[in-house]
Amino acid sequence: MSGIQFIRNQNPKPKPKSDELKFGIMFTDHMFVMDYNTEKGWHDPRIVPYGPISLEPSAMVFHYGQAIFEGLKAYRNIRGEVVTFRPMDNIARLNRSAERLCIPQVDEQLLWEGLKMLLEIERDWVPDAEGTALYIRPFIIATDPYLGVRPSNTYKLFIILSPVGAYYAEGFKPVKIYVTDKYVRAAKGGLGYTKAAANYAASLYAAEEAKKKGYTQVLWLDACHHRYVEEVGTMNIFFKIDGVIVTPTLEGGSILPGITRDSVITLARSMGYKVEERLISIEEVFEAHEKGELEEVFGTGTAAVISPVGELNWNDRIIQINGGQVGEFSKLMYDKLTGIQYGKEEDRFGWVKKIC
Repeated sequence: MSGIQFIRNQNPKPKPKSDELKFGIMFTDHMFVMDYNTEKGWHDPRIVPYGPISLEPSAMVFHYGQAIFEGLKAYRNIRGEVVTFRPMDNIARLNRSAERLCIPQVDEQLLWEGLKMLLEIERDWVPDAEGTALYIRPFIIATDPYLGVRPSNTYKLFIILSPVGAYYAEGFKPVKIYVTDKYVRAAKGGLGYTKAAANYAASLYAAEEAKKKGYTQVLWLDACHHRYVEEVGTMNIFFKIDGVIVTPTLEGGSILPGITRDSVITLARSMGYKVEERLISIEEVFEAHEKGELEEVFGTGTAAVISPVGELNWNDRIIQINGGQVGEFSKLMYDKLTGIQYGKEEDRFGWVKKIC
């Protein structure tokens, strides 16, 4: 690829077996790197051996949190081809996150060319077992060695790759979710709509408390009223109430506009389902359950795709959804999305991009 330097790793690692894969603990032989400074802009795109990086202890990312990332996957489809799912949407969202954190915009086409080249080089790392994929993690960090509070003048962009199995140990089974009205993930006017590292750091404490209570993740409520549903863990959230698919609106700017979320909405509407993007309170969810109208609850995200919810605990009020079983709509969406990703279903929306 013209303009992108390639330095081959002379000590490649053995490829893992598909049944050995977990999530995010193993990395491929190479990574994409690019630098930024105010004189040259983004420059020196290269693919180099995966390994440690050297930064000054005073690098601004460590002190003021200018760090953003993305998450997407490459798949080996049923024809043995390596493909990606809606990659340009992830790249565009990276730039939206960058804008909010005063990080310079990246040439989206250059980043796409770098990602394609990296995937072509690492194509043998893409697993072929059902439910597996090659997770793609682009990220940008501020690197100025400076302790004053201002945007950095230098940055590094990386793309690293990790062969993965299922995100949750439970696999495609309903998970138990703890509703917190004590902690918040994000507030209107804040960073909620971005994939900033700070959002995820802020989520850890509540998630650990939930795990101590025997729950897989936290359901976040809004920061102002502590009653409107926002996200579940690191995912968007959906409810099927009396046949209608309901998901929180993005208008407040405190919810991440998920690529999988948008895919579910698009698919559902194309299949004739009524989908509502609106405010939904936790009281409404529990009242719908009391009326027998809460049919399904599930999360959506790149890592897990669809994560059915079997139980909600809100202030020690515990409800079971769909008898603790995977719902029909959740299973339909999972099968449709993964079917498109692995080439089993027709891609009517042009979401899949072939790499090699």
